[in-house]
Amino acid sequence: MQTKLVQMDKALRIPLQIVAYGVFAFVIVFFSILPPFRYASPDMASVKLSLSHATERVEPCVQLTPQQIAKLAPNMRRAEQCVRERLPLYIEVEIDGDRVIQLEALPSGLWSDGPASVYERFDVIPGMHTVTARLKDSGREEGWDYTHTEEIILEPGRYFTVTFKAGTGGFRYR
Repeated sequence: MQTKLVQMDKALRIPLQIVAYGVFAFVIVFFSILPPFRYASPDMASVKLSLSHATERVEPCVQLTPQQIAKLAPNMRRAEQCVRERLPLYIEVEIDGDRVIQLEALPSGLWSDGPASVYERFDVIPGMHTVTARLKDSGREEGWDYTHTEEIILEPGRYFTVTFKAGTGGFRYR
């Protein structure tokens, strides 16, 4: 008698699993299609500022003499000694003379020794615009270390990206 019940359980288990998996798959497909999600407004252009940059150190590195280097443990011997902490990153973006972004990004890391990262996104009316990006990564009191101005055409429903890499000359517009 028990063997018949076990066989009946197995016979019911497989169709029930198929039904359960089918319902689960239907729910996944349904919510992946509906409701529709739009990343950006189709009648506006989106501008993204995305960068990660390590600024200058708070204090300049000190060159060690050969005697000072010899006093250090063999695994710690370096020609210069540097403080880990870095300065904040200042960045500003203007579109047609209107400042749309002005911010200070602090360095990352436990000892504030990593790069400062920025990601900002905003919508702009499509058409011809003059975009100016400025960045300060040093301890200077006035002015900017990097500046780039360019006339661009922003298309509706499209992204325009402002990035920065010091090694390639500064700002890039794409």
